[in-house]
Amino acid sequence: MEHMNCKDLIQVMQPDGRLDESAVIGVSGEEMHRMYRLMVFTRLWNAKALSLQRQGRMGTLASVRGQEAANIGMGLALGPGDWFCPSFREYGAMFVRGVMPKDLFSFWGGDERGARPPEGSRVLPVCITVGSHLCHAVGIAWGAKISNERIAVLSCSGDGSTSQGDFHESLNFAGVFKLPVVFAIQNNQWAISVPLDRQTASETLSEKAAAYGIDGVRVDGNDVLAVYLTIKRLLDAARSEHRPALVEMVTYRMDDHTTSDDASRYRTEEMVSPWRSKDPIDRMRKYLIANRGWNDESETNMVSELTAQVEQAVKDYEAAPLPQPTDIFNHMYADTPWNLAEQKEELLRHLGRSER
Repeated sequence: MEHMNCKDLIQVMQPDGRLDESAVIGVSGEEMHRMYRLMVFTRLWNAKALSLQRQGRMGTLASVRGQEAANIGMGLALGPGDWFCPSFREYGAMFVRGVMPKDLFSFWGGDERGARPPEGSRVLPVCITVGSHLCHAVGIAWGAKISNERIAVLSCSGDGSTSQGDFHESLNFAGVFKLPVVFAIQNNQWAISVPLDRQTASETLSEKAAAYGIDGVRVDGNDVLAVYLTIKRLLDAARSEHRPALVEMVTYRMDDHTTSDDASRYRTEEMVSPWRSKDPIDRMRKYLIANRGWNDESETNMVSELTAQVEQAVKDYEAAPLPQPTDIFNHMYADTPWNLAEQKEELLRHLGRSER
């Protein structure tokens, strides 16, 4: 794809499924089917997680409905040796990187064991603190450059993170030291109840890249192919040329910020309804039906298969033994400090048992 002005919106697939095939040369039909499958799985997982939360079987959740294309596109763009640093609305990308669905259920169920990264996959745990993980991404990228490791690092956060000091410090550091890192922003128009026009006075988020001397692009975040091709190009440049970049993925948060939020208090149905016709899954389905032999039977079979996988993940999550109270002291330090050792002993006495 050619370099574009940072304010231009990169799009290859229209909301009605029409696609300029010349823009996606090199992306096979099999890969497109995989993108669609992963998006549908992410939505099914998300819907089940919301149901579990409402039933009191899981803690809070930040819904990703409507942002599946941004998730899957960036997840698939990563190379096998690259690092991914997510925030808290990147389930689809984390699934692509090998995170088990049951583990994300566990994490949102309050079990920190669900945050363990999968063996051999370079992905960090969910980061709840807004914007702080951008610094982690920069640190990993700097270490990779120092050690001459030919990899790239991708961080992802929301539009609200661009108001955090961590955002500016990270982009500035990456620009000055020419680090192999790409900062992806899921611009879903809302940071809890704060709309984008109260978040920044700039016309776009992508143009903020100019202040740090790095590349900035803006892409339709509901177009999985545009996201994939754009971020892949940026990661390739970061990996081979040490060119950091900022990519703004324009999408929309269809649900509440989290299950503890009520979006109806600050936005109207008139604000939300135009985005329903831009649904990323519907868009890809229309294309596959018109061009790749997809039909109702294919859809039914796939949804049935993926639903069974989600249900099995729920069973695995709820069948896991409960964590021990003393786990909060474990795995924090190679050598436990004296004060935490005393606290752990006090807890054990309270529980009526001793350390084995």
